Amino acid sequence: MSDLLLELRHVTVRRGEKDGLRGLDLDIRRGEHLAIIGPNGSGKSTLIKVITRELYPLATEGTVCRCFGEEVWDVFDLRSRFGLVSNELQATYTRPITAFEAILSGFFSSIGLWPAHQITPAMEAKAQAVLELLEVAHLADRPIREMSSGEARRLLIGRALVHDPVALLLDEPTNSLDFRAAHEFRELVSKLAREGRTIVIVTHTIADVIPEITRAVLLKEGRVHRDGPVEEMLSAPVLSELFGMPLRVEREDGRYGLW
Repeated sequence: MSDLLLELRHVTVRRGEKDGLRGLDLDIRRGEHLAIIGPNGSGKSTLIKVITRELYPLATEGTVCRCFGEEVWDVFDLRSRFGLVSNELQATYTRPITAFEAILSGFFSSIGLWPAHQITPAMEAKAQAVLELLEVAHLADRPIREMSSGEARRLLIGRALVHDPVALLLDEPTNSLDFRAAHEFRELVSKLAREGRTIVIVTHTIADVIPEITRAVLLKEGRVHRDGPVEEMLSAPVLSELFGMPLRVEREDGRYGLW
């Protein structure tokens, strides 16, 4: 299997009359932890949809779009390697689905379980192990819509973990979470990073950059604006240029704050 989880070259994606991505180049390697940061409209959502095959790049000369070394891949196989966690996905859980059912649904890439799904004892054992890993086994029988946003977000990580994916792709992971829930969620992501899972955080919130992140990719107007060590990229001059306003950055114990 390729050491490159993702390889994009000259990727342009048209969304309506505008380009969501414009000639974007990006590599993500197995085992590295990185943050992809940009203001609204910078191309973050479009990039995620390219990775998950919801959008396709224009077929122009020199365009390369490879995942795990392959230019053509089965979406279900991809989901088992690249676990996606997003606020958008959480919003789709509107039926009375329990935590245990939500975890099991990861095996089928579905929203909850349906009569046609064949659930094996091995799947149930894996789902239970994931609940215990995430320290939410006590929520197994509780419907997601009765949980706090922080509890539900943990379960989405669990849904992604049932396949033991090589990487977790976290899209604006702390949106709608209060201060404590966001802190607990980031601590959980740090734990998974230390266990060897590749972590890719896509966000406009600098506080989401956990201490394990070593690389930051800055997006602006559909292109990679800058790419380098997190300490250099998350400096006041660089972020002020990215967001187009004077900003102040503070760092403590590998965590960042932005004003």
